[in-house]
Amino acid sequence: MLNHFALTGGRITVSLTALHLGLSTFTVGCLVAVFAVLPMLMSVRVGQWIDRVGVRRPLTLGNILVVTGTLLPFIIQNQISLLIASCSIGIGFMLHQVATQDVLGQAQPKRRLRNFSWLSLTMAGSGFSGPLVAGLAIDNLGSQLAFGILSLGPLLALAGLRRLQPALREVDQALDPGARQAVRRRATELLQVPPLRRILMVNTIFSGAWDTHLFVVPLFGVAIGLSATTIGTVLAAFALGTFLIRLALPFIQTRVRSWTLVRTAMVITAIDFLLYPMFRDISVLISLSFVLGLALGCCQPSMLSLLHQHTPHGRAAEAVGLRLALINASQVSLPLTFGALGAVIGIAPLFWAYAAAITAGGWVNRHPPQDVETPAP
Repeated sequence: MLNHFALTGGRITVSLTALHLGLSTFTVGCLVAVFAVLPMLMSVRVGQWIDRVGVRRPLTLGNILVVTGTLLPFIIQNQISLLIASCSIGIGFMLHQVATQDVLGQAQPKRRLRNFSWLSLTMAGSGFSGPLVAGLAIDNLGSQLAFGILSLGPLLALAGLRRLQPALREVDQALDPGARQAVRRRATELLQVPPLRRILMVNTIFSGAWDTHLFVVPLFGVAIGLSATTIGTVLAAFALGTFLIRLALPFIQTRVRSWTLVRTAMVITAIDFLLYPMFRDISVLISLSFVLGLALGCCQPSMLSLLHQHTPHGRAAEAVGLRLALINASQVSLPLTFGALGAVIGIAPLFWAYAAAITAGGWVNRHPPQDVETPAP
């Protein structure tokens, strides 16, 4: 959570600092894109490395990189320091995320699902608080002190990580000796496992829906004459929905199977995207955003649990890395694609196009593999 706080706050702080320094919008876009592009290119290899060496070193290295990325612009602010910050925070959080999800996924199925529910809840909290704290700090204290405040999160995480070293060492010692000596394999082999291929496809669709909403709603709001505050309120309703559903997930997941939850979320998401551009009333848009947050927010723990359930032995971190690569690819490609299409066909068809994509994905996965986890009686 503390490193994710630095990532979400770091994105907005890097972009606003770059604008304050007089850098072009193209340069600002490149700085923000680095947060996703480098992890996209490296996450699979990082996952393979974690499968071989364990989680202790990647967790420590990732945390140090996030600390470096937040402290450097606090000390000196120029284009180079912001570039290094984008690289360090993006790569560092990716290392930390792959290793953390690998550790949490090593539990038994029911405990694993609970682990990922708590992880998603904490990340929902940091996803909301990071940009909020960064914005308030920039407005009241300046961007330099904002970076200093953001560095407190990963510094605290690093201190906590030092206390966890004995436990992490035990986790690494329990690593299968065969995994340490494993030859390098191609990540595309994982896509040849049918259940895993379905999981990664659905996960990418949901991630794309999340990114589409965050990107298209501001464009739609401007097109219908909404103020920046109103657009922010609509997006905040989405964040509130994701947070509240994750509070209820431990209760829901004991009564509903993972794939049932996923299919239901796909139906709700498709309907929500179909309805969005048909309304201009603020209360309706806020309600649609909130419902979409409920639908998309409930899926991440289930998808992570299913990912570990169906991944071949000794390749869990590699599968997590492949998942992150696909997510980061959508974060880079969708804004560019939809930005170009929006200029040609308008904003409303973008909602409907993604609704069609979600419907197609749901149809392809109408007969998913059965869950190992069973609901409580």
